[in-house]
Amino acid sequence: MLRRKAAGDRIGPVNTPPGLLPVMLALLATHLAGMGAFLTVPVLAPAIAAETGLPASLAGFHTALVYGGALLTGPLTAALIRRHGGVRVLQAGLVAIGIGIAIAAIGHPLALVVSALVAGMGHGPVTPGGSHLIAARTPPRRRSLVFSLKQTGVPAGAMMVAAVAPAAAVLLGGWRAGVLVIAATALLVALAIQPLRRDFDAERDPRAGGAGLGPLLREAAGNLALLRQDAALARLTVMSCAYGVAQFCFLTFFVAFQVTQLGTPLAEAGLVLAAGQLAGVVGRIGWALLADRHGAAPVLAACGLGAAAGALVLAFVVPGWPGAVVLAAGIVMGATAVGWNGVMLAEAARIAPGGQVGAATAALSFAFGLTMLVAPPAFSALVVLTGGYAAGFAMCVAATLAGVAAILRRGR
Repeated sequence: MLRRKAAGDRIGPVNTPPGLLPVMLALLATHLAGMGAFLTVPVLAPAIAAETGLPASLAGFHTALVYGGALLTGPLTAALIRRHGGVRVLQAGLVAIGIGIAIAAIGHPLALVVSALVAGMGHGPVTPGGSHLIAARTPPRRRSLVFSLKQTGVPAGAMMVAAVAPAAAVLLGGWRAGVLVIAATALLVALAIQPLRRDFDAERDPRAGGAGLGPLLREAAGNLALLRQDAALARLTVMSCAYGVAQFCFLTFFVAFQVTQLGTPLAEAGLVLAAGQLAGVVGRIGWALLADRHGAAPVLAACGLGAAAGALVLAFVVPGWPGAVVLAAGIVMGATAVGWNGVMLAEAARIAPGGQVGAATAALSFAFGLTMLVAPPAFSALVVLTGGYAAGFAMCVAATLAGVAAILRRGR
């Protein structure tokens, strides 16, 4: 862009800040690829179990390990962004995700543990890093819509993994092929967003925070202190953790539930999960439009009630029920238990202290990760103890209702 300066001045370029669209596309791709960290192994769990002898229900421990890895890096995100820039932090995360997923192809139980931890460390900075990049470029009146559009990459990524990983396993000769295809996707996205770095990381300061790990850890502790200092952020965090129980237990166990309890073929079960994730894409946009008009609290409460209803249906499903019932319940879960995140992140950005959107999101994500260390393994334990999935889905119902209570209290 050119401008004409005062008389006698030369005509020169004007430095205009980069717009929202390029970073939105980059974040959509990042979230899409990043979901492989969580879902590649759970979606392929029945096939992996057939080879290794590990129960498919142990997929819950994989999700917990991914979040364990994320807890190591997520709180460091704000400091890393200032030092290296948001795009570079996302690239590093995607590379770690790709390497972590690929390690699972070794097939040994120890390799599966290492795979989950490494992929989780890569995923830790993704959500707070993305919130940092778009917060300053988002008009307040469209905050929920923009954040939700960014977050549609999550259900779109889940849909991609649910459809592509089993299909690659069938077409390319085994579950390892499905693993490597998803790993390659993360690495390709890391390479594809490199052209954005010059503009979007222009304000980075390589000396920010001082040298060494100590300053990073002190800043991480300061970010977590926000949850004690801000009651509104704390209640939003409680809701997020409660809703996350339903979200990630659904994503982790829905395929294994269909295959092992209902006798559904693996590829078909993956497509049913993909349909649920498509509903999540639509839901995130729809909920965002409602939130920008009516406020976040009633919309988030509606999501929780819908997730509780969907999980309740899954708790009662037994072999012989029509497949349409399972599909409908999966779509409801996708639209609600997966569809709430964008509105929540927009609300977190709204109530965060000035200039601390990344820090507030990182603190919320840390608490969310702690919950995910417990919830999916608890679901796995309930499957082992009861011999079925009903108790686990009942746990999801109770958790989401607790989240509804938390957000409605905040709304009042």
